[in-house]
Amino acid sequence: MAQEFRNWSGSISCTPATIAAPKSVKQLRTVVTRAASRGATVRPVGSGHSSTPIFSTADVLLSLDKLTGMTEVDAEAGWAKVLPGTGLRDLGEQLAQHGLAMENLGDVDYQSIAGAVSTGTHGSGITLGNLSSTVLGGLLVNGRGVEMPFGLDAGVPREDLDADQLLRAVQVSLGSLGVLTSLTLRVEEAHHLHRLNWITHIDWVLENYAELVSTNRSMDFYWYPRSDLAQVRTLNKPGDEPELTPRGEPYSELKKDVTGPNYEIIPNDRMLRFEEMEYMLPFDPELTAFRYVRERVKSAHRAEVGWRVLVRTIAPDHAMLSNTEAEYRRGAPSMTIALLQNNTLPFQRYFDDVEPLFWRFEGRPHWGKKHRLKGPELAALYPQWDSFQAIRKTLDPEAVYMNDYLRELFGEEM
Repeated sequence: MAQEFRNWSGSISCTPATIAAPKSVKQLRTVVTRAASRGATVRPVGSGHSSTPIFSTADVLLSLDKLTGMTEVDAEAGWAKVLPGTGLRDLGEQLAQHGLAMENLGDVDYQSIAGAVSTGTHGSGITLGNLSSTVLGGLLVNGRGVEMPFGLDAGVPREDLDADQLLRAVQVSLGSLGVLTSLTLRVEEAHHLHRLNWITHIDWVLENYAELVSTNRSMDFYWYPRSDLAQVRTLNKPGDEPELTPRGEPYSELKKDVTGPNYEIIPNDRMLRFEEMEYMLPFDPELTAFRYVRERVKSAHRAEVGWRVLVRTIAPDHAMLSNTEAEYRRGAPSMTIALLQNNTLPFQRYFDDVEPLFWRFEGRPHWGKKHRLKGPELAALYPQWDSFQAIRKTLDPEAVYMNDYLRELFGEEM
């Protein structure tokens, strides 16, 4: 009997003919080759945190939940090999046992590493890249069911695939090149972070934003539309904290002051589920785009917005489909603006109304969050778009890993 699969927020569901959860790469390859032989499709899924139908399929939904753990580590060289279904929280604990840590993490830690990497998940910090930028190599099962290496794991590259291009394609691939079976990640020495969360008025943030970004290892803020207050979060290694805080400012209150391992301190606890739209924009210390968003929300959506707007920064990288890819940004960092709305409240009118503001500022959408862009618009935003599509068709010539949503994204509607 077919079983429904629903994403984390509850807004997207599908009823695959089969939900496969292989315990080995051999079993995984069998799933793929059998599906390909009968003209079926396969979509890998992680924790289901994506707010888009990226996982949706009526054929085979492939869970990687049984392929977890760290298989090899070289602390001196600064890398670790990880299986694709490993949760970010578990990965943090496993790396800590070897005195190592990820460079940065996202807002939550209940995602799998393969899902987080494949959609360009990120944290905040103008010198810190997204999780995909830490991928040095690995293995994937392509559309023919063949496990193939990439990046550092490739050894002697194939003549028909440029090694550097293949790595940059896999780093953010939306699961369209194949199923990741191993990831070799760049890691660093384990470290503690000191986290401060301040409530203050948004005007203080606007006045001091450039200094906050440049003097903190990681800084982000939430703006609360109904109160016009903001929650500023800074993360620094103990002893490296700058002096600038909103202490003594009107409305200011210290809400959190904690220190601990980075994998425990960075993520937030998310008891409430939500829908989200997020765009990556050129970094602007004046927060011009945010000011437009703020005015639009206050004038048209304040009564219906139950949650907040999140602003973060990310260093540039070189993945072909990364929304912080350096060539399009001319080597500059990015800032992100995310609209969050409780999943029990209406979100479509709100998101649809604000989204064109992001387009005005050369925004590129987060692959795992709500947006309306499709193939032609997206192709114009990614200088390496055609190169990625060529690699995709080489690795998956029969489109085993495609679904209707990806065809829309890539401009290949049937």
